[in-house]
Amino acid sequence: MQIDFDKLWTHVAGQFYTRLHSVHGPDHWRRVERNALLLATRTGADVTVVRLFALFHDSKRENEGGDIEHGGRGAAFAASLRGSMFHLPDAQFDLLHYACAWHTSKRHHPDPTVATCWDADRLDLGRVGIIPSPDFMSTEFGKEIAEAGSIEPFLKKVKSVDKP
Repeated sequence: MQIDFDKLWTHVAGQFYTRLHSVHGPDHWRRVERNALLLATRTGADVTVVRLFALFHDSKRENEGGDIEHGGRGAAFAASLRGSMFHLPDAQFDLLHYACAWHTSKRHHPDPTVATCWDADRLDLGRVGIIPSPDFMSTEFGKEIAEAGSIEPFLKKVKSVDKP
């Protein structure tokens, strides 16, 4: 069954604690999704899971500060919508749940999907004035991007390949 990502995004963004600018809100989620899809071209990550991670990982933040429980709440929120707003087999959902719950407190993960999720989020740290470090990346491609200092050259390569 296909996931209606537009409908899901509208629902999740609609419940976010603030409609005002947030460094952890929907604009960030979209960049994490973009980063994850780029990373997945080399990591072999499950594209559905990384897209869902981008949406849910910070969706239940309650503030912009040290909200250390937000990942677990985001994972629980995803679980509450599973079966009604989206369907996902157990193995995929387990990856999504783990990636959301632990994205701020774990450093590395060997699974390419979880690793891609975490790297995609960490590659957007520039939004809060932190330069992403290769040491905190789980994938070789994430390390390569962090070492380059910007994701932009990699996005340009993908865009140039897409042009006829």
